[in-house]
Amino acid sequence: MSDPVPYRRPDPATQPPYDAPDYGSTRLRHPTQPLVVVPHTLTEVSAPRFAADRFPVLADMSQVGGRAALGERIIVAGRVADEDGRPQPGVMIEVWQANAAGRYHHPRDQHDAPLDPNFEGRARIFTDAEGRYSFTSIKPGAYPWRNHWNAWRPIHIHFGLHGAGFAQRMITQMYFPGDPLLELDPVFHATPDEAARNRLVSKFDLQVTRPEWALGYRFDIVLRGRDATPFETA
Repeated sequence: MSDPVPYRRPDPATQPPYDAPDYGSTRLRHPTQPLVVVPHTLTEVSAPRFAADRFPVLADMSQVGGRAALGERIIVAGRVADEDGRPQPGVMIEVWQANAAGRYHHPRDQHDAPLDPNFEGRARIFTDAEGRYSFTSIKPGAYPWRNHWNAWRPIHIHFGLHGAGFAQRMITQMYFPGDPLLELDPVFHATPDEAARNRLVSKFDLQVTRPEWALGYRFDIVLRGRDATPFETA
């Protein structure tokens, strides 16, 4: 048996900082004192057990009760792996996003855009033995977010990945190729390294695309190491 490969910490430039000056709300919520390391107990690292029998799978956001949501239907698929490319099976992935008009199905979203009764904007899936996942949705719309007088978020989908316990949750965002708002978005640019932040941009994939039904996008996620996907820290 070969010696184990030591953990490779990511370059700090490949992950967003707690305080990103152009991302206004981070100034209000980032830590101002050194972080306190709290030792993890067995509970934090091994519970609860996230499994489909306790957390039901919801893999199709494109309809509610058989009634189709408005907008462009899409399929998103990918693979979750560690820094050595090893698949991560059984990862629970929670997904949430705005509808095709750029509004979330949430009472705090008061954006002047229509709600869609057939779109709730949330999903839950699990990776298979090869670390693969897939879900169906509607391509979200851009929306204003008041970071400055005319700020708009690029179209994006939020991902929350859960491991074996409460202390193993990672959050990131998936963007779409060719979106002109990416060059203007301080959330996207909070990751200083260009190659790292481009790992947040999905790729159109004809193999994921379903003929005469939906375009497909691939979004692979690397959990740690030098090629890790940027994850939100603030």
